[in-house]
Amino acid sequence: MPVSSSRHAAASADAAVPAPRRSVRDEVEQSLRAGLLSGRFVPGHSVTLRGLAQELGVSPMPVREAVRALSAGNALEIRSNGRIQVPTMTPQRLSEILTARLLLEPELAFVAAANLGSSDATALRKIDDRVDESLSGGDAETYMRENFAFHFHIYRAAGSQVLLPLVESLWLQFAPFMRTVYGRVGTAALDDHHKEAIAAVRSRDAGGLRNAIAADIRCGMDLLDRSSEEGLRDE
Repeated sequence: MPVSSSRHAAASADAAVPAPRRSVRDEVEQSLRAGLLSGRFVPGHSVTLRGLAQELGVSPMPVREAVRALSAGNALEIRSNGRIQVPTMTPQRLSEILTARLLLEPELAFVAAANLGSSDATALRKIDDRVDESLSGGDAETYMRENFAFHFHIYRAAGSQVLLPLVESLWLQFAPFMRTVYGRVGTAALDDHHKEAIAAVRSRDAGGLRNAIAADIRCGMDLLDRSSEEGLRDE
C-alpha cells in the first residue's frame, strides 16, 4: 500500500474510533462539582450518600468515591454520622480563600493573555451578556454558573496543569457560601470588571487583564465584607 494511502487509512481508522466514555464515577463527580459551583449545595445542610445516589440515578459506590475526592479538596466534608455537607464558612477560612484567589487568579490570567484573541473576546462578551441578564433578573444560580464560565474561559487558556486545579479547588470551596450571600443581599449589589477584562483580551493586554481580574475579585471581597456582619459570624 502506498504511504499516502496508509496514512489515509490510519486517519480514517482514528476517526472511526469513538471517544472514550467517562466512567459513572467521573460523571457523578462532574455533577457534584456543577452543584457546588452553582450554589445548589448550601453550607451546613447535610445530605446522605443514598439520597445523592437516588437523585443522580446511580448506585452509592460512585457517589462515595466522588465525595471522597471532593472532601480531599475541602469542598465537601463527611460527618462522623456519615452525612455529607459543604463545610461551614468561617471568617478566617474565607479570608484565606480570598487571599489565595488574589495571589493565583490574576497571574493565571496574565499567562493566559498570550493565548487569547479576538474570538475569545467575542465568546467572553456573549457570556458576559448572560451574566448581565442574570443580574438584572435576580437569578443568582445562573449568575454563578455564567460567572464561572467567564473566568475559566480565560484561565484555561493558560494551559497550566498546576495553577488551574488549585483555582478550581478554591471556587468549589467558595461558591456555596457566595450563593448564600447572594440569597441574603440579592444580585443587585453585585458589580464586576468583566468589560475591562474583555477589552484587555481583545487588545492582548496581559497587564490589563491581570488588573481587571484582580479588581473583579476585590469587588466580591467588598460585598462579603459588607454582608459578613449580617450573617457570616452567626453561622
